[in-house]
Formats: sequence, structure tokens, C-alpha cells
Amino acid sequence: MTATDARPTGAIRSLIPARMDRLPWTRFHWTVVLGLGVSWILDGLEIQMVSANGFAQQLHMNSVEIGLTGTIYLIGQVVGALVFGRLSDRLGRRRFFILTLAIYLVGSGIAGLAFAPWFLWIFRFVAGMGIGGEYTAINSAIDEIIPSHYRGRVDIAINGTYWGGAALGAAANLFLLTPQLNDQGWGWRIGFFIGPVLGLVIIYLRRHIPESPRWQLTHGQQEEAEANVERIEREVEQESGRPLEKLPDSKAIEVVPSERIPFSQVAHVFLRRYPRRTFVGLVMMITQSFLYNAIFFSYALVLQKFFHIPQAAIGLYFFPFAIGNLAGPLVLGPLFDTLGRRKMIFGTYVIAGLVLALSGALFAAGALDAVTQTILWCVSFFFASAGASSAYLTVSETFPLQVRGQAISYFFSIGQLVGAFAPTIFGALVGNGSARGPLAVGDYLGAGMMIVGGIVALIFGVSAERKGLEDISDINFMANTR
Repeated sequence: MTATDARPTGAIRSLIPARMDRLPWTRFHWTVVLGLGVSWILDGLEIQMVSANGFAQQLHMNSVEIGLTGTIYLIGQVVGALVFGRLSDRLGRRRFFILTLAIYLVGSGIAGLAFAPWFLWIFRFVAGMGIGGEYTAINSAIDEIIPSHYRGRVDIAINGTYWGGAALGAAANLFLLTPQLNDQGWGWRIGFFIGPVLGLVIIYLRRHIPESPRWQLTHGQQEEAEANVERIEREVEQESGRPLEKLPDSKAIEVVPSERIPFSQVAHVFLRRYPRRTFVGLVMMITQSFLYNAIFFSYALVLQKFFHIPQAAIGLYFFPFAIGNLAGPLVLGPLFDTLGRRKMIFGTYVIAGLVLALSGALFAAGALDAVTQTILWCVSFFFASAGASSAYLTVSETFPLQVRGQAISYFFSIGQLVGAFAPTIFGALVGNGSARGPLAVGDYLGAGMMIVGGIVALIFGVSAERKGLEDISDINFMANTR
């Protein structure tokens, strides 16, 4: 079943993208989801483990050093995203979604052996690099392998599983950070080993996931791409018990392979060819990052300072918050493929903002207690979580394949850097818990940013639902700009 042939101009005429998009959902796609989607679970697990600060007493760390531990991990994510984003565009997705997971396993596992703060920081940075690299290679591979009819819901659901990892970490902390374990220095160390143990299982699954045929096609590896697609089709036909439909040659596209994309061409794509998409991607990533960092890193302070919830009970309020964040992408994700990207992004961003603004107003009026405050957070972030996940989807699917990994890395890094200011701002607004007005203003700020993000996506966004990636952006942008 060969659908590629060399053209005198150097272009390749291929049915590979159409063949990948016409596949029904099968066991192969579940393998992709399970094998690649664990990255966000591991990230959520890591953040929750570190936020509990179980290591602080044994390593004799003060508040500044504890905060620095989280900052170093986030910096590692940014560095990993930037480094591996460009490498995955140049050298392929598969080798990096195995390498970056291995880097995370080493970094997190050795961090569990820390005997001093500096040792912990080094390997927290390494673990962060691995997770940052995962964000770029995995998002790229998922969008390029999953059929177009399912791409939106799958990408959004996988990004939302971060909160499954966070809930898992919180549950583990209830057991691992008991005095019986943690006073001896074992609880937090065991916590750092949970991620690597899960990762070892996932590495086995990833060994069976092929390189992205789309990436191979754009890099002149048409024979390898053809072989991969034929293997996938055989598996699908064996599982379904019936042959796949034959596609007419009119579904074929012409691809001009390109090995190396200079930075000047990358900048041209973002600033000259698709400036509106760049604007939308930046706004979506920055607004959701600011909101999440603001609330996630300050909710415990709010519960303690204003509602007098003891620290030991904070985890009980975190569980519904995490579950709401996990449920949003799972429930709303399919609507991004049916109702459409722009409508759903607008709806999730705006509803999340409006509920948060209502929460701020009721909080300022003293009309909330800890339970009702948590309920409003849950409702707001049910929608915000789906919207935040769609930010990664938007950046990934609306730029050409050859720069997809870099697009994710640049937008992710900018969003993280801007969002890093949010915890400091909201921490200052919380203060000593004597005044509610300043924190309400912070809620209005976060809500306003989300509403602006939704409006921008509605006006300038791309209706990418159920479309092949090659129909969304110019796969031959290099040849067309020469």
C-alpha cells in the first residue's frame, strides 16, 4: 500500500496525513494516550510532593530556601522546554519522549537521596528539565499521531491529567508525611521515588510507540514513514476485523522535506507569517499561567489566614479543588471537537473569569466560609482547567510541524515566566489576613485576564476542529518563502 512517490521538484506526494486522520479509535491510540499522557501526571505529582515541604526539617531549610526549591524546578522546566523543543523539531519526537522521561527519572530519584539543600536543588533542576522537555515532545507527538476528529479532546484530557497527579501526590503525602515516617527522614524520600517507579513502567510502553510519521515525512524519511503507517494500519485492521477504506489520490498532499530550520525562519513564522496566531497563543498561555500560579500557590494561605484552617487540614480542601480541575478537561474536552475551538475557549475562559470575580466579590463582603470558598474555586477551575489545557492545544496545532516543538517551548516558557510573578503578588495581597479588599482586587485582576484571553481567542483564534494539521498551517512554509 504505497502512496508516496518522488517528484522532480524534490517534493513528495503523500497520503500519509490523510491515512492517519481517517483511522478509527483503536487500542493503538490508547497505547499512545497511556504511554505519552503520563507526563502531566508526573508533573502534578512532583509539584504536590515538593509543596508539602517534607524535606525542610531534615535538610534544615528556611522559608526562602523552601521557596527556592520550587523556583529551581520551574526554571529547569523552562530550560528543558527550550532545549528539547528545538531538538525534537530537528531530530524527531520519539527519541526525546524517551530521553526526557529518563532525565526526569534520574533527577527525581536522586533528589530523594539529598543530604543538603544544594544537592536537592541540582537534581530538582534536572527533573524539571526532563518534564519541560516532555511538554514539547509529547504535545507534538500527540497532535501528529491522534486522528483529527479526536485530537482536541485527547490533547485537552491529557493536559488536564496534571491534576490527577496532584491529587495522587496529596493522597500520598497524607501517609508519607506522618511523624512516624517523616521524622526519620523516610517519608519525603519515598515520595520522590513514586514518580520514577511509575516512569519505569511508562518507558516500557513508549518503546512500542513509533516515531511520528508526519515528522518523518517532512524530514525526507518517506520510506520509514510509509512503513510506520502500514504497521499501524495492519494493527487497526486486525483489531477491527475489516479492511480500512482506500483513499483517493485527491487526498494526497505535496511535502517539501527540510532538515534544518534556521532561527530566522522560525522568527519569520511567528512574527510575519502567523502574527495573529502568535498573539493568541501568547495571550492564552500568559493569562492561564497567571491565574493558576496565583490561586494554586496562595489558596493554602487564604484558608489559613482568613478562614483559620489548620495546616494539617489544608489537604482535605485541596482534593475537591484537584478533582474539579481534573473533571473539567474530561467532561468538556469533546465539545472542543464538536462545538469548536473558538467557542469553547471563549466559554471556558470567560465563565472561569466570571465565577472567580463573583468569588472575589463575595469574599470581600465576608459572605463565604472555607467550604463555600472552595466550592467557588472548584466551579471556576472546572472551566479554567479545560481552557488552560486548550492553550497548549492551540499553540501546538496552529503552527507548522517543523517548528511545533519550538512553538510549544517558547510560548510555555513565556507563560511560565510571566506567571511566576503571580504567587508573589497574591502573597502580598493576602498579607497577614487582616484585610479582604486587596485579595478581592487580585481575584478581579485574574478574572479580567481570563476574560480578555477568551475574547482574544474568539476574535483572532483558528477554527481548527476536525481539520488535518496540514489544512491548518502551511507545511511547506520553507519552500514558499524562498
